[in-house]
Amino acid sequence: MKFSRIVCAAVLLLTGGAAAQDGGKAIQKTTISLGTATPGGGFPLYGNAFAEIVNAASSTLSIEPRNTKGSNENIPLLEAGQLDIALVAGEPSYEALMGIGRPATKLKILTAMYSSPGMFVVRADSPDKTIRDLVGKRVVFGAKGSGLPILSRYVLDGLGLKQDDDFQSIYLDRAGDGPAMVLDGQVAALWGAGVGWPGFSTMAASPPGARFIAPDASEIARIRAKHSFLKPLTIPAGSYPNQTAPIDSVGSWSFILARESLPDDLAYRLARTLHSAEATFCKKLAQACETTAANTVAAAPKEELIHPGVLRYFREIGVVK
Repeated sequence: MKFSRIVCAAVLLLTGGAAAQDGGKAIQKTTISLGTATPGGGFPLYGNAFAEIVNAASSTLSIEPRNTKGSNENIPLLEAGQLDIALVAGEPSYEALMGIGRPATKLKILTAMYSSPGMFVVRADSPDKTIRDLVGKRVVFGAKGSGLPILSRYVLDGLGLKQDDDFQSIYLDRAGDGPAMVLDGQVAALWGAGVGWPGFSTMAASPPGARFIAPDASEIARIRAKHSFLKPLTIPAGSYPNQTAPIDSVGSWSFILARESLPDDLAYRLARTLHSAEATFCKKLAQACETTAANTVAAAPKEELIHPGVLRYFREIGVVK
């Protein structure tokens, strides 16, 4: 009877329960909803790997990834309590957490995901060599609702360019549709960010190959003079097929954000499970090598924006005092 009451009570919680077995004893699993983005992009790739790692490492947690429209939908879904945790790109995270163009959100950082240096990709045989060469041309800036178009707007604004006036801007329903549009000549370029981004990987592995276009040193200086929250970031050589040299650009850190009401104990358990499995996560996904406790502290705009349950774990391991 007591067990029945426990199950019924758990059903009433957003983080619902699922029974597991351990030595014949039933263990109540806490189900956690994870918002990602549209299929074919980097967020579903990361989110699915995150779920696999946490679910394998914990007998009491069950992460359930859900495809969404991306960062711009994930934030209001978290604020409405319709998601427990969600992946959010650096720029929309920063704007929400710092209250830029909107009231400051009460969402909290669960972990930093990875850094996202932004750049364009074109066919290897394209005549376009610089960002200025793309002005006036058809360019895919990402999926509707994702954070990628927000990053590109900041980058281009730093160069005195307007994304929707100086380019024939295209926004996708599905992130995975972009590479084919470049390869078959429908558009001149595709915007993306980071190491292991699926769109870049597809382009680099497909004939005739790919070439990346990023801001040069003087352009990086101009961008950062206007938008100092963007950080100098580098994509190491060999991150993509036939990419023989490192690529310098600017960008920010993407985060997993948590709803304000996520219990401290649950956030603590998530952090402990995730960061105890950092090495395994890194082996599974290259960009996940940046998902560390230390990077979370370094990337957070303010320490108090990190979830209190996560901070409790970080104090235990000595990452924060």
